[in-house]
Amino acid sequence: MTAAPALLDTALALAAHSVPVLPLRAGKVPFGNCPACTGNACGGRPNMKTPGPCACPVPCHGWAAATTHPRVIGSPAWRRAWREAAAVAYHPGGAGLTVVDLDSAQAIRWARQTLPATRIVPTTRGEHWLYQGAMQSANAVRPGVDVKSAMQYARWLGPGTGTVTALPDVVRALTVKKPAAGRTTAVTVPALAGGGACPHRTPAYLERGIAMAEQRITAAREAVHATVYRTFLAVLSTHGRCGCLTDAHVARLFTAAQAKGESARHCADAWTNARTQLGL
Repeated sequence: MTAAPALLDTALALAAHSVPVLPLRAGKVPFGNCPACTGNACGGRPNMKTPGPCACPVPCHGWAAATTHPRVIGSPAWRRAWREAAAVAYHPGGAGLTVVDLDSAQAIRWARQTLPATRIVPTTRGEHWLYQGAMQSANAVRPGVDVKSAMQYARWLGPGTGTVTALPDVVRALTVKKPAAGRTTAVTVPALAGGGACPHRTPAYLERGIAMAEQRITAAREAVHATVYRTFLAVLSTHGRCGCLTDAHVARLFTAAQAKGESARHCADAWTNARTQLGL
């Protein structure tokens, strides 16, 4: 109980630097959903069908509860949670970060031999390597190695040492699934209503679609968040099922949205919601 004020102060300090935070219970687990939100009955994140956070006043929905709003973090409901909390967690993807979680000496040796130098935070069993840039999260990408970024949380264990460097391709590649040895994977391209080959893989067609999406977001004068969500939905409905979208394309859309004031977290949420809406 006596640690609660320190945890709250840490959370508020992180939020002031645009790092979304949430309380963790003992065992490094987030607080469970409240009765009103059980089974996402409230329609809140992460399985909601429309953009925007759940209006629940308590820290529900795991990683999606993470916030930078000091009024929420210091609200009476959250203060009760902080009194029961054992640690502060944060949403790396919402802060535009990726954490490479190394849980063994072998994993640390691999990182030192393979990954570019960056900020390092000591953990109970190993190290967190922090990179600037968000990506999809994945567990057990190598023995003792997890990647925590979008739709994940990580414990706050201090600022660490070293300079945060740009997220390298070698880390992004860790989450790319490789076909099983001895098997080939066929690429399935959706059939067109009028027949013919899928045009989505034509560079000019795809480039034109991404450029139009960027322009639509940039031209928004109001309801920016809703415009971003609808634009993501349109892009995914056209290009989301044939595998032609790359991380570079998604990054362009996120960059356009952030230039209009959207946070990295809101971009990740809108993208996830659009995928969910389309069943991708």
